[in-house]
Amino acid sequence: MASAPALAELREVCQPHAKLESRNGEHWAGRLYMRRISLHTTRQLVRTRVTPDALTWTMVVCGIASGFALLIPGLTGALLAAVLFQLFLLFDCVDGEVARWKGQNSATGIYVDRLGAYLADAALMIGAGWRAANGGSDLWVSAGLAAALGIVLLKASTDLVDVARARRGLPVADDESTRPRSTGLASARRLASALKIHRITNGIEASLVLLAVAVADAAVGSLEPTRIAVLAIMVITWAMVVAHLTSILSSSRLR
Repeated sequence: MASAPALAELREVCQPHAKLESRNGEHWAGRLYMRRISLHTTRQLVRTRVTPDALTWTMVVCGIASGFALLIPGLTGALLAAVLFQLFLLFDCVDGEVARWKGQNSATGIYVDRLGAYLADAALMIGAGWRAANGGSDLWVSAGLAAALGIVLLKASTDLVDVARARRGLPVADDESTRPRSTGLASARRLASALKIHRITNGIEASLVLLAVAVADAAVGSLEPTRIAVLAIMVITWAMVVAHLTSILSSSRLR
């Protein structure tokens, strides 16, 4: 087996500065801690025959499994879901790093990566709805499904910008083009960004929130905290859908 490459060399190739610094290109948890962990994992994996696509599919499995984990009652299920989402994030970092080092970037990998993001976040909220219902009212299942649908629409509305630009023969939109042309909308967007409310629609943050409310469930002896959280995520998600679509249509992304 070949010797492991030096971390400095690996970082230069696998973690390009432009990607890590892009506002839309890197999750805050990646910058904060996961890229440090992923580089050590990548250092070992590049010595093997494992392919980037195999790692991407592993990421997808971890994400979907997090939703099923929430069907396990009590803290165990919520903790397992949060751990699985951390693994989802790890493999989301590692697959791209291995692809850059081995020169095995592919359209299939990009497609499966995006598909995995859709499925993982949706599965988590569907699982949260079933967890909140606990065999009772279908209201909670419906709330989880509604949140999942909203999250998928959020992701799709972003990806469809690239589809529309590509079909129009335009280059990929940069960060500057995402700014709303309206001063009022720009101010509202800055406020929302400062409050970080939008992060709850991401599976990483949502899994941690669901873990926190599972602790609250145990403390109060009921599922009311989880039910409140599911409803809150649903409401925030759909508010974000409206805001996001308005932001896209009022910016220069489609021009």
